[in-house]
Amino acid sequence: MRVAIYGRNISEELIPLVELLLDEIEKADGTYVIFESFHGLVRQKSKRTFKNNIFGTTDEIRGKVDFLLSIGGDGTMLDTVTLVQNTGIPVLGVNTGRLGFLSSVSIEEIAHAIDCLNKGHYVLDKRNLLRLETNRLIFGDINYALNELTIHKKDSSSMINIHTFLNGEYLTTYWADGLIISTPTGSTGYSLSCGGPIVAPQSGNFVITPIAPHNLNVRPIVVSNNNVISLEVEGRSQYFLASLDSRSVTIDSSIQFAVRKEDFTFDIIRIDNQNFLQTLRNKLMWGIDSRN
Repeated sequence: MRVAIYGRNISEELIPLVELLLDEIEKADGTYVIFESFHGLVRQKSKRTFKNNIFGTTDEIRGKVDFLLSIGGDGTMLDTVTLVQNTGIPVLGVNTGRLGFLSSVSIEEIAHAIDCLNKGHYVLDKRNLLRLETNRLIFGDINYALNELTIHKKDSSSMINIHTFLNGEYLTTYWADGLIISTPTGSTGYSLSCGGPIVAPQSGNFVITPIAPHNLNVRPIVVSNNNVISLEVEGRSQYFLASLDSRSVTIDSSIQFAVRKEDFTFDIIRIDNQNFLQTLRNKLMWGIDSRN
């Protein structure tokens, strides 16, 4: 068993968690590498002697590890999408954050989770990604997202106009603070906060959700991810904000967007028969009713 470990930050009280994780990997006769900056943080705060097994790029783990463990919250998990890229390395999220919708393993389950990985007692939850294509590169080669693309106003309180097309056919113009195009995975994120529907992970859809629309007759819409969604943005302000998951750049109205389904998937590891419906009930309290 070969494991890569990724994290953004670590507090003093969570250092024993990382130490336990490494101990369990070694007990299972596994090997590990730790993301370079995270390795430095852990080594500063721990009294343990750490092997200098580090990595910093996708190519350093491509074909060399069996799993990647994300230590943190859902934001940390989203970071691993840009790290794993198209390698096919499955990711297990260990939740040290708040909600932990994607990061499903609790701190108390670390030893059990490593045992499950070692014995092959897990399933892969393959999640579709969205791919963004623009007339000028604004996100470099990492132009895909697990959750969503968001276009948002930036320098003005005035709403913006987002002209939207499906496969070249005009859909509508959103007069709003912005627009979210989410995958089924992202339907429980920002889109949900803006009134979008919850969509099951394997539905094969995109959700188009306006942010604070000024059209009373405009609501979120679900379309097949076989569609190509094109966007043109204009407004009183010269600049706007475009975000892929947690990565944001400033753009102007000369940027044209096309969103389509990415060719590869992001594979999330599930143990103990965890599933989307259980996560909905346990994390978002969906359907909680004293009569149930």
